[in-house]
Amino acid sequence: MPPRLRSALSAALIAVSCLLVPFGALAAWAAYGLADTGRYVTAMAPLAADPDVREAVAETVGDGILREVDQRMHVRPLQGSVAPFVHEAVRSFTQTRAFRKAWDTGNRVTHDAVLRALRGDATAGDADDGPVTVDLAPVTAQVKQQLTDDHITLAARIPVEHTAVPVLEAHEVAPLRKGFHVLEVAGFWCPVAAVVFAVAGIALAVHRRRAIVATALGTALGGGLLNLALVVGRGLTLDGLAEGVSHPAAGAVYDALTGTLRTASWLLIGLGLGAALTTLLTRRLRPPRPARPQPHSTEPTQSPSPSPEPTRAKV
Repeated sequence: MPPRLRSALSAALIAVSCLLVPFGALAAWAAYGLADTGRYVTAMAPLAADPDVREAVAETVGDGILREVDQRMHVRPLQGSVAPFVHEAVRSFTQTRAFRKAWDTGNRVTHDAVLRALRGDATAGDADDGPVTVDLAPVTAQVKQQLTDDHITLAARIPVEHTAVPVLEAHEVAPLRKGFHVLEVAGFWCPVAAVVFAVAGIALAVHRRRAIVATALGTALGGGLLNLALVVGRGLTLDGLAEGVSHPAAGAVYDALTGTLRTASWLLIGLGLGAALTTLLTRRLRPPRPARPQPHSTEPTQSPSPSPEPTRAKV
């Protein structure tokens, strides 16, 4: 193969490999990071102690309690004086172990329901025809048990009722399921393809050391683009929130969910720059090859003897 053609094919393979790096990391994170219930609950657990999240929960739950009281007891004139006490009580509850356990259980139950719907399992119920709902009975039971362990006398009177709370609307399930299947395929094949193209590009290159440096720098650039995409995505996500949703709490949730992906982006940057620097240093620090000794005579110089007269045969 001509050297120019080899160099062109090598550059194309390395470029495709570097382009697949950020997309592969994003797809793998979505398909294998967010899709794991244990990892999801572990990532969301610290938010139970986040002040912004607790304040948002206190406001949302307090408003819900006041709304239920107004609908059932028709005491709207009293809401102005009762509302601060209700919100303060809920805010105080968010600082207890019962709230942390309810937070973990609620996240686990919600994640399981959404994951079953996205994977199209038979246990998802009528996910194709109706919305995805979550039963709050396990959460209530966990809270009741925790309050009972904390010797709260009124905990025994808390009713454990099966209440279905919608999580996904019916028209959202089908497109999300298709996107999730695409992510599952891309999350496996994009990283594999990136490695195969990189190895093929380096093996095909005329100057392999330059190809290794280019691949390493491209990997670092892909990690930088992924990190930039996370920053831009955070801003777009917060700007697209509905009115009344707490931006600090939503930002804390976004940071918790994308923490692993952000770490992966910095790891790609570090590995790429480290590999490029190592390759350049090994080239510069390589000892020079010893020069080949020129053949020369070590005997003392003597006057040349007179050459004999050439004969006809020698001529």
